[in-house]
Amino acid sequence: MLNQFLDNISLPAATVTSATAEVQYWKEDLGGIGTVRAVNGVEVTTEAQGVISAIHFKSGQYVQKGDLLAEIFAEPEKAQLQVLDAELRLARRNYVRIKALLDRGVTTESDLDTARSTLDQVVANIEVQRARVDQRVIVAPFSGVLGIRQIDLGQNVSPGEAVVSLQQLDPIFVDFSLPEKNYATVKSGLPVILITDAFPGNSYRGKITAVDPQVDSASRNFLIQATLKNPKQHLRPGMFAQVSVQIDAQRKVLVIPRTALIFAPYGVAVFVLEPDENGDQMIAAKRFVKTGEERGDLVEITQGLLEGDIVASSGLLKLRNGESAIINNQNQPPENANPKPGNS
Repeated sequence: MLNQFLDNISLPAATVTSATAEVQYWKEDLGGIGTVRAVNGVEVTTEAQGVISAIHFKSGQYVQKGDLLAEIFAEPEKAQLQVLDAELRLARRNYVRIKALLDRGVTTESDLDTARSTLDQVVANIEVQRARVDQRVIVAPFSGVLGIRQIDLGQNVSPGEAVVSLQQLDPIFVDFSLPEKNYATVKSGLPVILITDAFPGNSYRGKITAVDPQVDSASRNFLIQATLKNPKQHLRPGMFAQVSVQIDAQRKVLVIPRTALIFAPYGVAVFVLEPDENGDQMIAAKRFVKTGEERGDLVEITQGLLEGDIVASSGLLKLRNGESAIINNQNQPPENANPKPGNS
């Protein structure tokens, strides 16, 4: 009799909060992780061997294309250029003199050709020497912001040695990747929104300017490049960025709070709350579902629920299949597709 009593005893009704499965229209967007990159970014290097004789910039300075950055000692090269200028003057006088003699029939055409060849050689040597002098002057290849100076006055530098980094910050690129299943959807011109941890709460808008024509065979992702305006220069090369591609489409979805889900090795389930035969109280019925995309506090249900179904959203550990439940929605869990917690 005691066993029969315990088998038939009814548990007290569990108090839970509830949520209704509702239809929403989610705007399609594709999220990816990317890296900010300068449109033009280089390490300005030297082309010649020598001693730094002058530095004309400061670290972090903004420079225009062609601005003088530094000079390498070039007095011997400039002196050699003066020697060649003197040779040029002599070669021109000889050429004019021999041409005049040829007009009077005093000399031969061969002498004139020799004088012309000598003149051309001196002109070519001058161009080569001027190029050598120019190599000892370091200028900005484009407009941008300089980094930390890597050279000192009087330092002996070698060809290819870094002088300073130069980055063009406005506009700026962001490179990110997406799965190959999105290749047909993504195209140039689509708007993107970028957020970065360096400036929380700020978002930056741009558009896709290039899509890589190949898919990486290892990751099955493809590379995308977007261009953004950066007038305040908040975005800097190398920054981590979260990128969202805005697709001009909406999708109809059935959603419930994520807190309503029960995860188990054999599947995902929810407790559906339905009135009993008398309509006096709610009965919890466990039902397996299939989920889709998640956004914020909400999750998409692709199979197992219908619009208007009431599910338990908290207190799930107290519920048993077929047992009664009491709904108290005074403290419901959040239900927001774009939550913005105060401490995030």
